[in-house]
Amino acid sequence: MGDIDGLYREADAVELAGRVRAGEVTATEVAEAAIRAIEALNPRLNAVICDLRDIGRAAARDWDARGADAPLKGVPFLLKELASGWGGVQATNASRFLLGMRAAGDSVVVERIKAAGLCLMGKTNAPENGWSLDTRPAVYGATINPWDAALTPGGSSGGSAVAVASGMVPIAEASDGAGSIRVPASCCGVVGLKPSRGRVTLAPFADYWSGGAYFLCNSRTVRDTAAYLDAVGGAVPGDIYGLEMPRESFAAMAARAPARLRVGFTVTDPAGNPVDPGIAAGVRSVARTLEGLGHEVEEHDLPIDAGHLWQTYTDMTCVETAAGYGQAEAALGRSIGPGDVEPLTMAVIARGRAASGIEHQGRVSALRGIGRAIVQDLLRYDVYLTPTLTQPPRPAGFYDMSMTDLDAYNALWRDAVFMTPFNISGQPAMSLPLAQAGHMPAGVQLVGRIGDEGTLLAVATVLEQAMPWAGRRPPLRL
Repeated sequence: MGDIDGLYREADAVELAGRVRAGEVTATEVAEAAIRAIEALNPRLNAVICDLRDIGRAAARDWDARGADAPLKGVPFLLKELASGWGGVQATNASRFLLGMRAAGDSVVVERIKAAGLCLMGKTNAPENGWSLDTRPAVYGATINPWDAALTPGGSSGGSAVAVASGMVPIAEASDGAGSIRVPASCCGVVGLKPSRGRVTLAPFADYWSGGAYFLCNSRTVRDTAAYLDAVGGAVPGDIYGLEMPRESFAAMAARAPARLRVGFTVTDPAGNPVDPGIAAGVRSVARTLEGLGHEVEEHDLPIDAGHLWQTYTDMTCVETAAGYGQAEAALGRSIGPGDVEPLTMAVIARGRAASGIEHQGRVSALRGIGRAIVQDLLRYDVYLTPTLTQPPRPAGFYDMSMTDLDAYNALWRDAVFMTPFNISGQPAMSLPLAQAGHMPAGVQLVGRIGDEGTLLAVATVLEQAMPWAGRRPPLRL
């Protein structure tokens, strides 16, 4: 094909894979286009912190030589530098203490990524342990928002969202413990689905943040997210939260307009803080659009004690973070010392180590009760709409991991008040770039019933057509 770079610039993952399968382009040609895109953009954006082009090239050549079919055959891909293991590749969690660590083997999701035909080109930047709504780890430096370099790209999957928004790759892995798929999707104007608890296995982890952490992707189109969920979804025997995959593919469900739905929405921050007028208008516009399409829509505010929820959740995660670093200390044969981790991380570890087992169990139990109450409150709705973030992206550096006051740092997360409730409840939640806050894109969040990503994807496809975002491109883009 003549203009491979032009094709790569405009096509999503589903289209690229289709053209590779049809023999119109080779996986190797697509891989080289991705390498050129990353070379052109990454020096300005710092989204990719580990160059793995040799792995990507080898995978592309292998797919070309085998002639085998795969749903995402030959599509360039980036893995987030957090948690997921690709055998032999660095696994630092963006922490200086873990520099030199490499994954001993592939996680189950990585096995599925390989089988789907995705070709790894690198790893994306993330804050240390993923605990920031910005992406500027001390060890790798700041990732730049392609819309406005003065503003945060979001976190913790900021590197992935920036790589997708700027055109380095059409799809990249993302993960979410308190909004980390959806927040950068909002800040960068891309798609971010946090799936249902148990939809995507955590193996080899048995659990992660007591059911609060989820893995999927950032993409530019709804159908790419559906295709990726089809590729990596599914439990393994023994998973404590495992959900069976539906008989029909998510790609098929996403392509079919939904029947009449009951839709709830809110533009009221449950903690009582203001919501940016442009973002609130975006949520209302989506509600009106769905009402105009024949769905039943009503306003309903979320009845939660947001402050108690957030304090309980963050204190719970401190214990799990401290335990994780304890395991790393044992593996490395040394204790964490000054300069090994960022000051905020040291404060997290200290709080976790100070907690008793009884306190920790009480928090886990409380969170499960809160999650159940959220699910029950929203059972009346097929889809529930909220802002993703209540404010436009903050200035770069607003979320500062050099802080030592953990409570003061955690208070900065007030913009993400609609994120953590659905990490706790286990419901699928998806940010779509359907709002505008000044010159910046902003996300509207769609929440569904547990296990019903199909309805979310179907509604998202309808909104993608009725309120298209494909033509809105950031200034720093291929």
